[in-house]
Amino acid sequence: MAKDPYKLLGVPKSASDAEIRKAYRGLAKKYHPDVNKDNPRMAEKFKEISAAYSLLSDKDMKRRYDSGQVDGSGQQQNPFAGGFGGQNPFGGMGGGRRRQAGGQEDMAELFSSLFGMNMGGMRGGMNQRRAAPRKGADIRYKVTLPFVDALKGGTKKLRNGLTVNIPKGVEDGQVLRVAGKGKPGTGGGPMGDAKVEISIKPHSYFSRSGNKLRLILPVSLKEAVLGAKIAIPLPDGDVTLKIPAESNTGKKMRLKGKGINGGDLVVTLQVVLDDEDAKSLKKWAKKSSISPSFDPRLALRR
Repeated sequence: MAKDPYKLLGVPKSASDAEIRKAYRGLAKKYHPDVNKDNPRMAEKFKEISAAYSLLSDKDMKRRYDSGQVDGSGQQQNPFAGGFGGQNPFGGMGGGRRRQAGGQEDMAELFSSLFGMNMGGMRGGMNQRRAAPRKGADIRYKVTLPFVDALKGGTKKLRNGLTVNIPKGVEDGQVLRVAGKGKPGTGGGPMGDAKVEISIKPHSYFSRSGNKLRLILPVSLKEAVLGAKIAIPLPDGDVTLKIPAESNTGKKMRLKGKGINGGDLVVTLQVVLDDEDAKSLKKWAKKSSISPSFDPRLALRR
């Protein structure tokens, strides 16, 4: 008479899948033939607990056992009930063959984690089934781009001759996928993918916040005082910006739609003195007097 699989694993009928699995893992470590090579009784015990776990880890077979349709070995109790036609599902007929394949895959995974064993032979030898197709592993790359190149987009050639398309306005840390350029699949499965992580070098004057492009724009003292029209070089071509007279460092100006992928361009002026400006200001400073009411650092005290 077949033994009760619950008793073999030492768990109650109310045990969850996780509890059943945990119990089996503990018993498998104890009774596995590789750790009991000189004790054939342990090997027999291992077969019993493996069969018990194989039954209880299959939800359909567990339900059939709990309802009395099959016994502890998976043998049909009533040959006219259920869908196995009286065959032992552990013997490889009908639905039993499908259940056995799943059980062996699960146990092979457990043995691999418990003992570091390659159980591929168990899958093939016991099931006589071909391994299911599996997609190949992905290969990961990392590419560093200059800031302006990331704004422009284009193509980038990687090692092994792989070419990746860089979308316009790609972001730092973004991962691009090149389908079918990874490692080969197994069992007739498809190739894996190439995953390309983008790293962008910082720029001295440009930065971004989402699709908003920011620019610290150097202007001369003359341009800031008298006003000017300045051509700003952008990836899509130059854009003309009108600088109002009497502008100062820190003044912000916004150009709608001139940022990244339809975002805005925010320009912050930075007045830069050349040698001639510095000499002229020195002469002016010696001759002029500063109003006592003017305090350029007044805002610091507020």
